[in-house]
Amino acid sequence: MDRLLANGTVNAVQSGEGPPLFLFHSLLSDRASFDAIVPALEKSFRTIVPELPGFGRSRAVAGGLAAVADRMAEAVRDAAGAAPAIVLGNGYGGFVALQMAIRHPEIAGKLILADSGAAFSEPGREAFRNMAKVSRDKGLEAITDVAMRRLFAPEFQAQHPELMQDRRAAFLRTDPDVFRAACDALASLDLRAKLAAVQVPVLVLVGEHDEATPPPMSHELAAGLPRAEVKIIPGCAHVPQLQAPRQFLAAIEGFLL
Repeated sequence: MDRLLANGTVNAVQSGEGPPLFLFHSLLSDRASFDAIVPALEKSFRTIVPELPGFGRSRAVAGGLAAVADRMAEAVRDAAGAAPAIVLGNGYGGFVALQMAIRHPEIAGKLILADSGAAFSEPGREAFRNMAKVSRDKGLEAITDVAMRRLFAPEFQAQHPELMQDRRAAFLRTDPDVFRAACDALASLDLRAKLAAVQVPVLVLVGEHDEATPPPMSHELAAGLPRAEVKIIPGCAHVPQLQAPRQFLAAIEGFLL
């Protein structure tokens, strides 16, 4: 069931009954990247999968990642009411969830940050600057191969041609201005000094072969958070919930209880 949140600015699909569980998608994908795990989660949770600002039918917001986080905090409050929410973010969605938890400490009772971090290395920052520049000069089509390589290992792409066709189409539906603004925000982001403000339990997950947000970023993130644990998901890249849904669900099951 689709519903509009945050004064009609955020479009989300909701299913199941129970405590509210929000799933924030990555920059190079869309909310369909959670389709493989929602059927299991909705058995125990009221699962809410929004389109982040500027994606799908959710309105874009000016003001960088902080403004995106504030908009999503409004959406979480709107959907969860007084119930303690769990927020799971993948990639860009993880950065949004982390920024949201820093700026709105009461917003979530637990966080799951999958393939995310607190700051990128200089090569990581340069990769975002390059993607923004090439997309500005030549369009999103020119960086689609790069985007897919950041999401999935080459072997996985070769083994799943239909999925890759679907994921390429999803990426090409991204608003180019929203994509470039997100690249610019991530290229300059550094939340390391603010991690101590996040007092809730955090599960930090990362795919073993993630090239977009490599495992050292997850270890650094967990080390800066007061109540965090790290789990590595073997054989996976940047979107483990899509690549290995059973492994992903097994990794988060105990934390969700």
